[in-house]
Amino acid sequence: MISTLTTIFFVLGLIIGSFLNVVIIRLNTQKSFGGRSICMSCQKQLRWYELIPLFSFLFLFGRCKSCKSKISAQYPLVEFATASVFAALFLKFQDIFFLNTLIFSLMYAYYAAAFSLLLVVVVYDMKHKIIPDALSLVFGILAFVGLFLFDVSGNGLFYPHMPSIWEFLSGFWVATIFALFWLVSSGTWMGLGDAKLAVGLGWLLGTSRLLSGAALAFWIGAIVGIILILFTKNHKMKSEIPFAPYLVLGALLAFLFELHLFY
Repeated sequence: MISTLTTIFFVLGLIIGSFLNVVIIRLNTQKSFGGRSICMSCQKQLRWYELIPLFSFLFLFGRCKSCKSKISAQYPLVEFATASVFAALFLKFQDIFFLNTLIFSLMYAYYAAAFSLLLVVVVYDMKHKIIPDALSLVFGILAFVGLFLFDVSGNGLFYPHMPSIWEFLSGFWVATIFALFWLVSSGTWMGLGDAKLAVGLGWLLGTSRLLSGAALAFWIGAIVGIILILFTKNHKMKSEIPFAPYLVLGALLAFLFELHLFY
C-alpha cells in the first residue's frame, strides 16, 4: 500500500517537474508558460510521446527525434528531483494521510508548492547565477501564509493560529546574517538574493530547522567547492558558485528529517 502510494506521488512529481522545466526555461523571457513545447534547436513542435516526463528523454537517448540535437540534461534531472521530493513529502506525512485525508491534502499541497518553487529557484540560480526577486517574493508570500496555518516551530503539522513574535522573526535571523556577509564582502561571499530567499525559508521551517539547514548548506558547499578545485581544471578559488542550491538542499533535509542541530 505504502509503496503504491509513494509511486503515485512520484509520478505526480514527474508531471509537475515537467511543468517546472517550462517555468525555468521561459521565466524572464517574452514567452508565456502556456502553449505547446518545441525543440529548442529546430523549433519543431513536440508530439505527445516526446513529452512523457523522464521516459521520453530515456527512450529518445537524450536527442531530439527530428534534428538529433542533444536535449539538455536539465529536463530529466528536474523531473526526477521533483518526483523524489513529492515522494519524500508523502512519506513524511503518510500517517496523516491515513488519519485525515483532508488535512493531509492541505499540508501536502502547501509543502509541495513551496518546494516546487524552491526547485525553480535552484535551477535558475545554477543557470544564471541570480535569484529573481519575483520568485523570492512569491515564495515569501506563500511561506508567510504558512505561518498562520502550520506549526513552523515544531513538526510543520497543520495548526491554524496567530504566529508569535518569535515565529515571525524566524524569517529574519538567518537572512540578516546572510545580508551582513553580502555587505561586508561587497557581494563576493554571498549574493543579496540568498538573504531574500532566507526570509521565506525561515517562515517555512522555523529558526531551528533553518539554522540546521544553513549549516548543512555551508558544509556541503565547502565539500563540493574543494572537489571542484581539486578535480576541475578551469575552477579557481574565486570562481562564482551559486549558494541557493546548497541552501535549499540543506533546508529540504532539515525539513524531511526534522534536524535541530543547535539544541
